[in-house]
Amino acid sequence: MIEVLQGDIPKLQVDAIVNAANKTLLGGGGVDGAIHRAAGAKLREACRLLGGCPTGEAKITPGFQLPAKWVIHTVGPVWRGGAQGEARLLAACYRHAFELGLAHGVNTIAFPSISTGAYGYPKNAAAGIAVRLMREYDARFERIIACCFTEEDVSIYESVLHGTKVPSREK
Repeated sequence: MIEVLQGDIPKLQVDAIVNAANKTLLGGGGVDGAIHRAAGAKLREACRLLGGCPTGEAKITPGFQLPAKWVIHTVGPVWRGGAQGEARLLAACYRHAFELGLAHGVNTIAFPSISTGAYGYPKNAAAGIAVRLMREYDARFERIIACCFTEEDVSIYESVLHGTKVPSREK
């Protein structure tokens, strides 16, 4: 089941939350900083041992002080106009996060809107990629949540999920 909700992803009681991380995995702004603050100092130490993460890939740590058992860290692409493989890299973020979740027995997983904050990915296009990958993995999870921070993001995800808006597509 794919759900869209407005909320604070570090507070969700799911098996795994996905962190829209930077390449160092050591915390930053936005959802990344919020997850690190909520999880506590042990998350930063666990991430330090991972040695970073390339764009489009994902790594996993325990959730420490979070309600979620796991944090799956993925590094989304910076938007550079759409001709630099951004769509492929963003899709890879979701695919790698789902595969790590499956490998660790995750049944419920929540995603933020990866790359749409400071990395500038257009929200409609990012939601289209996210929903496509969520549908691809839907049968393998009990719950997949698109956790949106704003009402605008909820509206975009709901429109894409229910086919009331066609997202723009990058090549």
